[in-house]
Amino acid sequence: MTTITARPVSTARLTFLHAKYVLIETLRVPIAVIGTLVFPALALLFFVVPQRVVADNPEYATQAVISLSVFAVMSNALFSFGLNISESREKPWDPYLRTLPAPGTARVLAQILSTGVLGLIAIVPVIVVGGLFTAAEAPPARLLAGLVALAVASLPFMLIGSAIGYALPFKAAIAVVQIVMFSLAFIGGLFLPPEMFAPWLDTVSRFTPSREAREFVIWAVQGGPLEWWVWVGIVVWTITSFALAVTLFRRDQGRRFR
Repeated sequence: MTTITARPVSTARLTFLHAKYVLIETLRVPIAVIGTLVFPALALLFFVVPQRVVADNPEYATQAVISLSVFAVMSNALFSFGLNISESREKPWDPYLRTLPAPGTARVLAQILSTGVLGLIAIVPVIVVGGLFTAAEAPPARLLAGLVALAVASLPFMLIGSAIGYALPFKAAIAVVQIVMFSLAFIGGLFLPPEMFAPWLDTVSRFTPSREAREFVIWAVQGGPLEWWVWVGIVVWTITSFALAVTLFRRDQGRRFR
């Protein structure tokens, strides 16, 4: 009699497999990603391109493209984590997935990977519009550095989205994600450059993850000095939002299994 034993599947393979199906599930509803893909590019096209003083200046145009790229990644992270997690918590499918012999690490990494892929897709229209209709410029090495900086700066947004997803039901999470997204965009200088802010607003803005992400990516692409509050802020926001997300996750788990 032959005994058939199942081969263990690596966490990496499970991660890529789960990320694949998360992407397929998301892309099956195109309207779910259209806003993330289109809105930042439309904002650049309608609000930056007509302002030729900005669009024809390589420094200003590049910063505008960077700001809206940060917005694209931020909105994608908040929506992907906040809404997907809150929606999954209300479906019987999520508790079933937890019973499968697969590590939770694979699901977390798959969510990060799929969100990262959608984030990269989201900034492509912004870069195309900026390259075609403005004087924005960046050498390939600096562009690559900017993408790495953008990936690092997106961590707080993913974790904030996770905290929202574990803290709120789906209907409430939709409203909260939108409020958080647009508030961070405005106060972080993603729609209007911080140079136009009042001094008090500029000071407050420096404590937000969106402003810190903007300055971090601008530094990576355009060079120059990196202010201490930029990298300190990213580290603090990452640690704080991670601790909050873990706390809310454990609270949610306790409620589920009582």
